[in-house]
Amino acid sequence: MKIAIATDDGATISAHFGRASHYLVVTIEQGKIVSREMRDKLSHNHFAGESHVHESGQPHGFDAASRDRHTQMTASIRDCEAMLCRGMGMGAYESLRSLNIRPILTDIAEADKAVTAYMNGSIIDHTERLH
Repeated sequence: MKIAIATDDGATISAHFGRASHYLVVTIEQGKIVSREMRDKLSHNHFAGESHVHESGQPHGFDAASRDRHTQMTASIRDCEAMLCRGMGMGAYESLRSLNIRPILTDIAEADKAVTAYMNGSIIDHTERLH
């Protein structure tokens, strides 16, 4: 099993999925972390030059262009079953779910502690952190 963590430094979970520069991907076998890998992640900065057209009748982050950006941002973690962060938009959350990656918004800042909580089933998805 692989879990992705939105991060800038490999130790702390990013406060916002879209702004994180990397993913820390941990591989878990028989309840133990057997490997760690930093992977590049596209962020909002990569899309700064693009226009953000909000489609009428669509909530923020659900329009076709946003879904495409979310797909690009998650390309490097398609082999992961879950992605941990501390905040994100509803559109990104639903885009991850549609790609069969479980998004989890945690209040745990330390990556290792959050992975342990995920492994033992005690992690809480704080959906109130969605915007």
